[in-house]
Amino acid sequence: MMRVWILPVLLMACGAAVTAALVLTGSPGTAVAVLLVFMAFAVVNSPLIFPRSIDAQEAQRRSAADGQPVVYWRPGCTFCMRLRIRLGRNAHRLHWVNIWQDPTAAATVRTANNGNETVPTIVIAGRAHTNPDPAWVREQLPSPT
Repeated sequence: MMRVWILPVLLMACGAAVTAALVLTGSPGTAVAVLLVFMAFAVVNSPLIFPRSIDAQEAQRRSAADGQPVVYWRPGCTFCMRLRIRLGRNAHRLHWVNIWQDPTAAATVRTANNGNETVPTIVIAGRAHTNPDPAWVREQLPSPT
């Protein structure tokens, strides 16, 4: 659980250090702007921006029941963030699995990607797709009932 917060915490710590240095050199306005930028990056890279992750087994069970895709992702992945943001409200319809929290999910991703943990890897109808275009993913979603 702590692993997913390493990057956001580091971003906040770096932002605080740079902000303190700017305040000490007499640039409080710049310090505030820099702190806001670091805070924004920390939030975007935190688990807060993604729908709640579930384990791989539960995601597969739910996907079999409702036909929605399973997305294997990890915090800090810019391609995962791009997918999440471009899906917008539809992102909550998919089943998100954090490969850093679930060793089974990481193994699934490695199997689909020739031993690499390349994310996002999306399983749609039992078939894995590595880093697909978000518009294509949106087209693959079953219509809401």
